[in-house]
Amino acid sequence: MTGTVQCISPIDGSVYLERPLASPAEALAAAARAKAAQKAWAARPLAERIALVQAAVAEVGMTTDRMAVELAHQMGRPVRYGGEFGGFNERASYMAEIAETALAPIVVEDSDAFLRKIEREAHGVVLVVAPWNYPYMTAINTVAPALIAGNTVLLKHAAQTLQVGERMAEAFHAAGIPQDVFQNLFLNHDTTAELISGRHVNFVNFTGSVRGGQAMERAAAGTFIPVSTELGGKDPGYVRADADLEAAVDTLIDGAMFNSGQCCCGIERIYVHDSLYDAFVEKAVALVNTYKLGNPLEAETTMGPMAHVRFAEEVRAQIAEAIDAGAVAHIETMEADDGGAYLTPQILTNVTHDMRVMRDESFGPVVGIMKVSSDEEAIELMNDSQFGLTASIWTADTDKADEIGAQLETGTVFMNRCDYLDPALCWTGCKDTGRGAGLSVLGFHALTRPKSYHLKKG
Repeated sequence: MTGTVQCISPIDGSVYLERPLASPAEALAAAARAKAAQKAWAARPLAERIALVQAAVAEVGMTTDRMAVELAHQMGRPVRYGGEFGGFNERASYMAEIAETALAPIVVEDSDAFLRKIEREAHGVVLVVAPWNYPYMTAINTVAPALIAGNTVLLKHAAQTLQVGERMAEAFHAAGIPQDVFQNLFLNHDTTAELISGRHVNFVNFTGSVRGGQAMERAAAGTFIPVSTELGGKDPGYVRADADLEAAVDTLIDGAMFNSGQCCCGIERIYVHDSLYDAFVEKAVALVNTYKLGNPLEAETTMGPMAHVRFAEEVRAQIAEAIDAGAVAHIETMEADDGGAYLTPQILTNVTHDMRVMRDESFGPVVGIMKVSSDEEAIELMNDSQFGLTASIWTADTDKADEIGAQLETGTVFMNRCDYLDPALCWTGCKDTGRGAGLSVLGFHALTRPKSYHLKKG
């Protein structure tokens, strides 16, 4: 008896989807099929693999209206935002565009005496364990370059977004990618661990919690299988005295609240120079008070429920603890706040780093704002975190942003923007955010291994 996995819709708490879990034997058989198919897939010309992945992406693009509605049911994002095809397409298209250059051999010498070069060779079977918060975009970050590089892919999606893996498999197979080359699986934790510990896959990409990443690394211990992780975050924004105040408020608050705050690189804490602090808080509160919390299927809704009641409970607990410790809450409870998944977005001031809301990942619509008097103070506070994914600096001085960025313990430094993934740049983190190299040229390098040729000519 292998059981089932359910998606509980945050809209009304009903069971939206239920699927049977693969048994260990079924999962190992799928991995064996992927391994058997990989050599032939890698032997296809690179241009053919690129074209097939591009066709698969276009196939997904034919169903964007359906995507938006299904995502609203599964994880609560309002339909007004139209799904994820824009970012999905941007990332896959960029990786297709750079593939030939990124995967090209590095020729050290090609003389009458020697041919010396480094080739990029596919790992084999890539296991992608994808999260629910941006389920299409986070999956394609690895799926597209993995397939283009000649790997086969097993996709295990989060329970909250079960349908996404199915939809991707439908589209990829309709576009002509063989069924054994790209497979969607419903797996429990033990079976996932068995795939890894038994070396039935050759590379693991995991996006999720710190605890989940630790479980992946434990499963891989001693196997020497590469494990790429993007885990928790507590991303800071810093508003210097010379910042464009209106732009900083609009962008940082959107970065904190969009998708009900459920963004890997969402802004979770903001530090504002004391000369702008009062005006920043006033404008931020006014902006959040314009939000419409409600049913994500309704066009006027700008903020839907959190993806699951338990996620909202954690955010409520952090807010309550902070208020008990002296923090000031600025947003009155909204009408649609039901004490469950529907959660009022919140701005907190008079916060300190002794409070969990400024230390632990919230992953919800709450942000704490602190006053600072110098770059040095801001840098110290931004680095006072166990996480390091992105940091956002707001200033008119590019040189100063560069200087501050060099002192930050983070994977990406933004200036005058936030909460964006540029596929030309490496998506990576440090500390408890994990380790890995997604997208960019380095994404292709992570999904392949170097193979050296030292050929002495006759």
